[in-house]
Amino acid sequence: MDFNYSPEQEAYRQQVRAWLEANQPPPLTPEEKERIDEDLLWERNKRWHKKLYEGGWGGLSWPKEYGGRGATFIEQLIFQQELARLGQPMGINVLGIIMTGPALMQWGTDEQKARYLKPILMADEIWCEGMSEPGAGSDLASIQTRAELVGDEFIINGQKVWTTHAHRSDFCQLFVRTDPNAPKHKGMSALLVDMHSPGVTVQPLKQISGDAEFNEIFFEDVRVPKQNLLGPLNRGWEVLVSTLMHERFGISETIGGADVILAQLVEMAKAIPVNGHTAAKDDEIRQQLAQFAIEVTAKKYNGLRALTRRLKGLPPSAESSIGKLVSTELSQRMTRFAARILGAYVTLERKSPFAPDGDWMRRILQAESLTIAGGTSSVQKNMIGERILQLPKG
Repeated sequence: MDFNYSPEQEAYRQQVRAWLEANQPPPLTPEEKERIDEDLLWERNKRWHKKLYEGGWGGLSWPKEYGGRGATFIEQLIFQQELARLGQPMGINVLGIIMTGPALMQWGTDEQKARYLKPILMADEIWCEGMSEPGAGSDLASIQTRAELVGDEFIINGQKVWTTHAHRSDFCQLFVRTDPNAPKHKGMSALLVDMHSPGVTVQPLKQISGDAEFNEIFFEDVRVPKQNLLGPLNRGWEVLVSTLMHERFGISETIGGADVILAQLVEMAKAIPVNGHTAAKDDEIRQQLAQFAIEVTAKKYNGLRALTRRLKGLPPSAESSIGKLVSTELSQRMTRFAARILGAYVTLERKSPFAPDGDWMRRILQAESLTIAGGTSSVQKNMIGERILQLPKG
């Protein structure tokens, strides 16, 4: 099998690289570094999102009729690689683009697609995902948030937790129980919920990193029009599984670039002194960097399995779990290894004038969450064992 890119694809890469390098956001100014917080970064990324959209880079692989470019998945992958190489984010509506948007294309009515897809790409409407609950984290089939159909409206009561960017969202792709008497994998439905509706309360959860992008959401007699049902009534489990597959495919491609993290570690090792010489000359560090290089390469080639499926026009499947599992755990280990090279300097917060470039302390603290988001590593291992390796259920 030939894993090389064609001349046309390499020419496309140069086009992408030239545009990104010419249009990427400028570095933070000293004044911005002094007052850096989530709000400042959000507004900065929002401007970047708008520029990406206006440049025709928003939702590359989405159909043109929905505001995308209709690009191939290989072109999308190349774009993600170049974005990661520069250390730039996708924008501010990542969950809407990699989860809700694809779910709408697969399950939505024509009216829903026309109403929601383009504002998602433009980041005019921010989306979150209402999945986990206090009593149903990875076991999403056990959700208890209820939605009762009364006339032409669903009335929702319940709670969600760990909902990323709920405090900034306009809409939520919410999974609820609509038939409490059905088996737990049945009787679920997906609803498109306006987060500004009466009865919706959002409470941010502050994390160890100091960020608060996770939230609790409380629903108290929240009314949602019946036409906001996404997919068939009581078949929300199918919608949820396909949504998660899109997320895991997206996470494995956007976590960015394990190869980029490796390159950062190598450059750091070349510059940081350890025991009278640079870290790159330390045998233990060189051995670990070599091991990371092996795993990054293996991850890249394994990821082509999921990409091949998409190129055949098929939706993401359990192969995405391999990419998600490997990407998050490898990125976590590589990020933590920065502490081995930087030593005590890694503990400095990004506002410190002596903090090393890369915001490593915050990245180390955040890395743990990536092994939980989109389904924990344990869940991914079960899916790989049961659906790919065909092992018996434990």
